[in-house]
Amino acid sequence: MVISYYGEGCLKLQSGDQVILIDPVESTSGLTAPRFKYDAALKTLTAFPLSYNYDKEAVAEVLGAGEYDFNGVNVKGFFVAEESSEKFLKTIYWVEMEGINFCFLGHISQTLSPEIMEGLNGIDILVVPSGGEPFLDQKTAVKLIKQIQPKIVIPTFYKVPGLKRKADDIKKFLEEIDTSKVEKIDKLVIKKKDIEEIKPTKVVVLAI
Repeated sequence: MVISYYGEGCLKLQSGDQVILIDPVESTSGLTAPRFKYDAALKTLTAFPLSYNYDKEAVAEVLGAGEYDFNGVNVKGFFVAEESSEKFLKTIYWVEMEGINFCFLGHISQTLSPEIMEGLNGIDILVVPSGGEPFLDQKTAVKLIKQIQPKIVIPTFYKVPGLKRKADDIKKFLEEIDTSKVEKIDKLVIKKKDIEEIKPTKVVVLAI
């Protein structure tokens, strides 16, 4: 399993030839969208009316709640009712790939409902917004991490070169989480057996 980061909430999960794209970078962000083929795309924030702007060769496009299976990759989408409106839809995703359980918190700005929390047991890798407003503040993000107790945390939505919107530096999140287990790398290459040995929670900051 190889995990790559492209800024904001955009990540690439690759297992062999199979690729899952999470939250493609918007052109208005100021960042350069990655160009690669993928088998499925998941979007945690979707404006109404629903817009399917992905590569037409993609096998699947997931824009909301439900249960999905892409060639053995299992996905569950949880509707974030408290933060959705008539203008947009927010979704949290649980993804199982190579036996590794991911949770993508996406664009959330509040703590999670008890109903969603019940569905997030056994998370190995938690992807959490960590750059502050308009998403979770760092204190709330850290509280969620402690509740979910993942093996690895991957921060997203923090300040990076070229980003047009205001966001906090990753340093603020790292100071709040207060852990000595922080790894800064270009890509995360990992297997299920590697995750089982991690304790306590490790923060992995990926370069873009």
